[in-house]
Amino acid sequence: MNPLKSLIDSGTKLWLDSVEPELVRTYHAMGATGATSNPIIIAGIIKTGQCDARLEELLKLDMDDNAIAWQVTDELVQSAQSVFRSIWEDSNGNDGYVSFELDPLLEAADCPLSIDERIEQYVELGKKWSNGHQNRMIKVPATAAGLGAVEPLIAAGVPLNITLLFSERQYLAARDAVWRGAQQRSDTNRLKAVFSIFVSRIDGYISKNVTNLSNAAEREVAISNAQRLWKLNQDFWSDKPIDLDQDIVFASMGTKLAGDPPDRYVSALAGSDIQTNPPETNEAVAAMEGKTFTRAVDKFLSDDILAEIREKVDFAAMEAFLMEEGLAKFAQPQQLLLKSIADKRAAH
Repeated sequence: MNPLKSLIDSGTKLWLDSVEPELVRTYHAMGATGATSNPIIIAGIIKTGQCDARLEELLKLDMDDNAIAWQVTDELVQSAQSVFRSIWEDSNGNDGYVSFELDPLLEAADCPLSIDERIEQYVELGKKWSNGHQNRMIKVPATAAGLGAVEPLIAAGVPLNITLLFSERQYLAARDAVWRGAQQRSDTNRLKAVFSIFVSRIDGYISKNVTNLSNAAEREVAISNAQRLWKLNQDFWSDKPIDLDQDIVFASMGTKLAGDPPDRYVSALAGSDIQTNPPETNEAVAAMEGKTFTRAVDKFLSDDILAEIREKVDFAAMEAFLMEEGLAKFAQPQQLLLKSIADKRAAH
């Protein structure tokens, strides 16, 4: 059995962290049921040259670089949506989504807009880019402005992927905003939102910034954080009058620390909800001949280790650091994407 099939059989929904057309077709055939997109992914696809013919067409039109970037993004996401559409239909809207990230430049350090103005933009863009797309999921970050847009977007019936979540505080703010928005709808049973918890970046932070943890606790902060938020999410939605799963998405699943096996996070969080794994992680896992995955997401650490983590890790400081770092990574790829379009224009 292919290890990825074993992972899916354990109860995990596998989403691909790419909308590159060939990868989408390949991993759909291997059991992936959704995909996510971001500017790094789009810029990488453009860099391969496979969009050159389409860019040639768009460059002949009266469109600026920004409009072309979003047109290409829209078309690549639509292409992936068509692959996963039957899954969306067969699951009655519970799976088969492709995430579409809204403009990251709303979080750039030099963005001149106020928080309220950014919220307004997120809501406007979310409605625009979701309009007419049944299995498209709009991605917003867990910033002040992104979280501020969650309630009105959910109230308007827009499926959401709330991303850049590192802490319990962020998760609770996102979850409660989703539920407030849901209660303004007449079709609560059709509610669909997912919460993307970033995993490996936390271990990277801990290794550099928290030096007083025991050996038993040091490498467990990221996984235990993800498990805790998963359990909070399970408990909250268990008695709500809705038909669809409001999943945790385990994101940032590629290992970052030397010596870690490629399946470190994949194995520890197997068995429930969604893993959005980058292609290189999927490739490494698929190559692990004989590897079998079993449900582990609810196999929690001992109370002593969890107590030590709570005592010694300042989660507010961790969130602040990782959000600052994450927002830089959030905005820069969009700037690079725009530059790649400008370079194509210059060479045209």
